[in-house]
Amino acid sequence: MTASSPFGNLRKRSNNKTFSLGWAMIKSELIQRISTSNPHLYHRDVERIVNVIFDEIVEALARGDRVELRGFGAFTVKHRAARQGRNPRTGAQVSVAEKFVPFFKTGKELRDKLNDGAAPKPPRSAAKTAKADARTP
Repeated sequence: MTASSPFGNLRKRSNNKTFSLGWAMIKSELIQRISTSNPHLYHRDVERIVNVIFDEIVEALARGDRVELRGFGAFTVKHRAARQGRNPRTGAQVSVAEKFVPFFKTGKELRDKLNDGAAPKPPRSAAKTAKADARTP
């Protein structure tokens, strides 16, 4: 199943549990969208540009650097210490080695764009007051 959006055609992921909308764009669709909106650029040049940008982000993260794209977000690497885990099937303890995982924090402009039209959340103090009032007999 596909749908149209300002970012191109999006495919619905059947097993995607992280996105509430369930739509995703793959890299080739991103390249096609950029090529279409910039007819003066060759498709192969756009593909090379996108690949270089992604490769630079990956290399910077591999060095332990932080990559910040103003208004979009920041990529960082987080350290997960070694720990004891459990096999969910057998319940046996297993050692989980330390690892480094990529982390992305959205920028303010992206968050505002995603939440545009969403009902504003009440201030935290007002939410606590409303909850306390609901409990009062």
